[in-house]
Amino acid sequence: MMDLPLDIGVFSTIIENSYIYVDKTKFIYDLYRPGGKYFLSRPRRFGKSLLLDTMLELFKGNESLFKSLYIHDKWNWTKTFPVIELDMGNVTKNSPEILENSLNTYILRIARNYQIDLISNDLAGRFSEQ
Repeated sequence: MMDLPLDIGVFSTIIENSYIYVDKTKFIYDLYRPGGKYFLSRPRRFGKSLLLDTMLELFKGNESLFKSLYIHDKWNWTKTFPVIELDMGNVTKNSPEILENSLNTYILRIARNYQIDLISNDLAGRFSEQ
């Protein structure tokens, strides 16, 4: 019998350890449209982190994790996308100034990882660059 993945929000851990996984990739496939914007609002402990982590692995092109899932034969595995993962749990927020500095550092680190040159010097400008 397969184990239930209680309190595990990492998609690769669930798949690689053969935990029970309810395939949500059809919904991800239906949501995916370049240029589409979505706001994911769900109650606490309702799978938001797992859904986002599943999308992260999908956009990174980790095909082996999706072999038995709905999306496997519908996705172009030769194309990958840069993923910006902004985890507010890792951002210092003791004051507005510290929050802004922390977010700036976080955005600069992500840009460096993807070899992206940012033009704006202010945080709002950096979030709006394309």
